[in-house]
Amino acid sequence: MVIVDTTVWIDYLSGIPNAETEWLDREMPLQRIGLTDMILCEVLQGIRDTSEVRRIRDQLLTFEVFSTGGAENAIAAAANYRTLRHRGYTVRKTIDCWIATFCLLTGNRLLHRDRDFDLFERVLGLQVVHS
Repeated sequence: MVIVDTTVWIDYLSGIPNAETEWLDREMPLQRIGLTDMILCEVLQGIRDTSEVRRIRDQLLTFEVFSTGGAENAIAAAANYRTLRHRGYTVRKTIDCWIATFCLLTGNRLLHRDRDFDLFERVLGLQVVHS
C-alpha cells in the first residue's frame, strides 16, 4: 500500500505536474493507493468552494482511508519525535510525525513532497516512494 500525503494530493488535484503527481497518475491503476484520515482532513480543509469539497471528498473516498487515531500511534509518534529531536532534528508539524509514524507502524510506503518526511526516512527507516 502506498499512502499519498497531502502535499502530493494538493498538487495532483490542482493539476500541477511534478515527479510525484506523475508517479501517482501513472501508478494509480497499478498500485494500492490510500490515505489517512488526517490527510483527508488536511486536503478538504484547504478547499474554499463547497461544491469542490464534495467532489474532491467523493474522489478521495474511492481510496482506502485509514484511521490513525488512538493511543498506540500517539505514543509512537511522540517517541519518534523525541528520537529525531535527540539526534538534532526538529519535525515542523505534528501531523507529519503522526502520518510518518502510522506508515512506520503499518509498513506502508509514503509518497510525499515534504522535507520533514526525509528525516523519518533517513533516521527511522520510513519507506518512501521515490518517483
